Amino acid sequence: MKNNMTHKSCLFLLLFVLSLNLFAQEIQISHGPYVQAVAENEVTIVWTTDVDAVSWVEVAPAGTNSFYGEEHPKYFETKNGNRVVGQLHKITIPNLEESTEYRYRVFSKAVLTHQGHRVLYGNIASTNVYSQKPLRFRTLNKQKDSVSFLVLNDIHGRVDDLAALSSNVEYGKTDLVFFNGDMVSSMNDEQQFFEGFMDKSVELFASKVPVYFARGNHETRGPFSVYFPDYFPTPTGKLYYSFRQGPVHFIVLDCGEDKPDSDIEYSGLAQFDAYRTEQQEWLKKEIQKEEFKSAPYKMVVIHIPPVGSDWHGPLDIRRKILPVLKNQNITAMICGHTHRYQYIEPQPEEFDFPIIINAHTTSLEVDATSEKMTVVRKDTDGKELNRFNF
Repeated sequence: MKNNMTHKSCLFLLLFVLSLNLFAQEIQISHGPYVQAVAENEVTIVWTTDVDAVSWVEVAPAGTNSFYGEEHPKYFETKNGNRVVGQLHKITIPNLEESTEYRYRVFSKAVLTHQGHRVLYGNIASTNVYSQKPLRFRTLNKQKDSVSFLVLNDIHGRVDDLAALSSNVEYGKTDLVFFNGDMVSSMNDEQQFFEGFMDKSVELFASKVPVYFARGNHETRGPFSVYFPDYFPTPTGKLYYSFRQGPVHFIVLDCGEDKPDSDIEYSGLAQFDAYRTEQQEWLKKEIQKEEFKSAPYKMVVIHIPPVGSDWHGPLDIRRKILPVLKNQNITAMICGHTHRYQYIEPQPEEFDFPIIINAHTTSLEVDATSEKMTVVRKDTDGKELNRFNF
């Protein structure tokens, strides 16, 4: 009897110690947060944790008063009435004011076990608002007098070049940044995605300045290629979309791959011809919207240029996209892919706008007002190489 009681006591003590260890389990914000899908009245904040968690964002108006001064509204990610538990956290904050600055803080509470309605929680990780200023974002404004943005492409994981080319990005001065494809050489896993460019982007600017992604052909490759769009929410839920900031209406297109779908390199997994046709039909409707028609400038961002190559992908874009854009007062199309700079003058029989192909070691810094748009191409040393006015 005595031995049995001792055995039970030891078992209870062991379970107690294990439960303490569970409660003491740490949770870390492993990547992010970064600002996505900014619109006039909403924004989405994205980050990841190293363990499953339920997460939320607290939002406060702009100001210098302490974030701890009062309670702030909390926003959770939900699906069909349930708060989402996982390691990728995407929380949309609705009902915001146009052209307004907000401060934010993210929280993740570890979920240790989840059986039925019984949940055992662990520790909480959050961004710092005590010894650092809270993170910030500003909603878009169609009526804004000016817009400033940066375009990068073909980084292929070279984070030092990314840092050098984006050195002028600054919250309050730069409205947004475009990653115009091939930021990594393939999408094999989440780690490659973050280490290849997003971690450095968050460190430099992406927690405050929104990043918009135009997929390159290399991001179609690898098992993570199907899942990485979850990390870049868009207004359409697709990798092609449009939006307006100030005097510029942006159309972002997804080029797909550059070879035929049946090419042996794609192992039977490609279906980009139909996908480009889908974009063609969407684009026909998009250019009929007043938001597009009334914009002083109309910029098209796509990774693969639709000219200068007799490969299948560029030719398919040329057949399907250029006829839709013709006679629509497009200001310019910005591309990458070739790793070589080129400025292609309008060719009225096919397209009536210039095509700027940015190199893999240069950036395009663009500033637009209602009177003038200026595009400056710079190298990794910040030296100006070309300047164009529209």
